[in-house]
Amino acid sequence: MSRPIDPSDDVAEPSEDASTDEGDEGSVYASEVEGKQYRGTWYVPLPYERLEAAPETDDYPDRGTGGGFRLADLPRVPRVRHVVGPSAIMLGASLGSGETLFWPVLVAQHGWGLYWAFVVGVVTQFFINTELQRWTVATGESVFRSFVRVHPLWPWLFLLGGFVSLGWPGWAAGAAQVGATALGLGGTTTAAFGFEIASWKLLAVALMTIIWLSYQVSSVMYNAVEAFQVGLLFVAIGATLALVTVTDSLGELANAPAGVLRVEPLPPGMDIAVFLGGLAFAGAGGYLNLSQSLWVREKGYGMGNYQGRVKNPLIGDDPEPIERDGFTFRPTRLNLRRWRGWWRVVQLEHFLTFVVGLLVVATVLMTVSVRYAPGTTANALEMWLGGIMPQLGGLGRLLVFLVLFVALFTTEYAIVESFVRNSADALYEAYGRDAGWNLSRIFWRLLTGFTAWGVLIILLFSAPLARQGPFFFLVVGAAMSGAIMWPYTALTLVVNTTRLPEHLQPGWLRVVAMWWGSSFYGYFTVLLVGDTLTTWLGFSAFATAAGVVGSGPGGYALWAAFFAAQAYVILRSAVGKRDAGDTVDDAEETRNLFS
Repeated sequence: MSRPIDPSDDVAEPSEDASTDEGDEGSVYASEVEGKQYRGTWYVPLPYERLEAAPETDDYPDRGTGGGFRLADLPRVPRVRHVVGPSAIMLGASLGSGETLFWPVLVAQHGWGLYWAFVVGVVTQFFINTELQRWTVATGESVFRSFVRVHPLWPWLFLLGGFVSLGWPGWAAGAAQVGATALGLGGTTTAAFGFEIASWKLLAVALMTIIWLSYQVSSVMYNAVEAFQVGLLFVAIGATLALVTVTDSLGELANAPAGVLRVEPLPPGMDIAVFLGGLAFAGAGGYLNLSQSLWVREKGYGMGNYQGRVKNPLIGDDPEPIERDGFTFRPTRLNLRRWRGWWRVVQLEHFLTFVVGLLVVATVLMTVSVRYAPGTTANALEMWLGGIMPQLGGLGRLLVFLVLFVALFTTEYAIVESFVRNSADALYEAYGRDAGWNLSRIFWRLLTGFTAWGVLIILLFSAPLARQGPFFFLVVGAAMSGAIMWPYTALTLVVNTTRLPEHLQPGWLRVVAMWWGSSFYGYFTVLLVGDTLTTWLGFSAFATAAGVVGSGPGGYALWAAFFAAQAYVILRSAVGKRDAGDTVDDAEETRNLFS
């Protein structure tokens, strides 16, 4: 929903001191009627060119290589129930990756001793995902725009990494394999266009087509995604809880707490690619996580309320501007209290939807895999379809099919959405805006092109890869997703601690959590790179040992690069925090343990 700006609103012309009503909770928090506007998406257009430009002082974000920000008051704070959506899409993206595939099979293979890594991965992604939202809530700009302000090359690098990690329709292929098996078509072929094509491929093509068509039902692209994803999410969660009840697996939950508290080393011979994929997909992971910034802008969080939304160019609504340089607010007492309220809402929406949802759904599915497939050597799809399902009765088998199909389809839907939205914004900010391109048209063309690419890959699924099945694509995408998380976690931390003013910066607890996150994913990325160079390319000199000592000469070089990069990130962010201290009056208004 959008509405024209009312000149009487406090967002239209920011006051020099908006603190006169600071004791009135109504000036901080949105009314019930106003809050409900966010249940769709809410856009409040402002007369951008008439707004005052923010001065280049310590009170406002560092403009870097970009233009200056315009001043507007931070919108009033809605209740959490009014803004649920972005994290629900992220949860849907997670269901068909780590939650039904990687972690159930890892725990079945190696026991609850690996459960700690799943919990650590989920908690780490909570901090990363909310930090990815910080710049957007504070300025209305996407995280890609913040990267452009550092260097124009960054969006191109993440675009390339996103395609490598998400350009393979493994989840559509997996969902199709499940559906074909459920319909008794697992090994059949169908005549199409003069060729004999495996039935699961035709089903996968149909699923990709359905995803494309779903975008055509709303003028605002995000609204279609949120509605479809939330609906699928309810089906997946309901079927998961029913499956655990039918299989009588809840007794295994007694072993989960010990798995969190007892941190065990990686089992000998564990596939690093699968484990790194599991870490990345203890949540959505990789390129997908960057979408949090764009989804909260579309939803209207914070200063994103004043940015436009990506519209469907085929439906005919007027386009909405995504302003080049965004907005910021004066650090008055009232705006600072609103920022504290917004940041509380951001964290609660993500924690209650994403973190709690992941821990519940994934853990109960692990209980089923541990009970029915302990020590399995199969990949995840084979474990569920060939190992667990035959042991169940009719209802149990049906629920396995339903859980896997909906989870995989939900994830493929989110992957198409995330890749297209991220890539459209990256292209727009890195090149398209200056070239006069329209963001909505970039989005629609990428959506169509990415769907066609997925169909092509499915139909040309080659014989060598076919022997490994769709799970091959999942492992490749997951491992690359884990690798891409290292640079963007580090870059996001540097941006948030050096380019945001004191009252908008993350607190020390969050800074330390981001140090941990970049180190965590960087460490396993080095192991993955070393393993890939050694195993796939035969460069034994690049072998990397988990304990560093014992690596090859090239492996030591990889470790040295990792430690140098981490030292730079830690030093740069710490200096940024120190330099920003005591530069903004009343900045303590925004501080709490998780600020």
